[in-house]
Amino acid sequence: MSPRWTPNPDVRTGRHVVHTLHVHLVFVTKYRRNAITDAMLTRIEEIMREVCADFEAELKQYNGAHDHVHLLVHYPPTVQLSKLVNSLKGVSSRRLRQEYDNHVRHHLWGGHFWSGSYYAGSCDGPPLTDIKLYIENQQRPV
Repeated sequence: MSPRWTPNPDVRTGRHVVHTLHVHLVFVTKYRRNAITDAMLTRIEEIMREVCADFEAELKQYNGAHDHVHLLVHYPPTVQLSKLVNSLKGVSSRRLRQEYDNHVRHHLWGGHFWSGSYYAGSCDGPPLTDIKLYIENQQRPV
């Protein structure tokens, strides 16, 4: 008896594409200040989920500390990663400043919540060495 095949829920299909794109994002508070409370961590997750949904993306995993957050986002190939990041950081910064104004002003100044930089790392799929080997072993046309 052959093993039963189960579809991978992370593989999505579009009109002309089959994809599974994941990115690990890390956002750090401005000046790496400890400006995030536990309540804010929970609120940031809610905001990030809403923004991802607007981009037809999914926040698969989230966690953070008092000076940074980690996100694992599953996104479609139609999304420009830089635009998704700008939206995630911009919307969350604006809402946190509105909802936690006194706390944020006490820890941060100048109208910024997040540092201007961020980390983005692609993930999922086979290791890079396997992909290189696969491409290397493709047939060349004669």
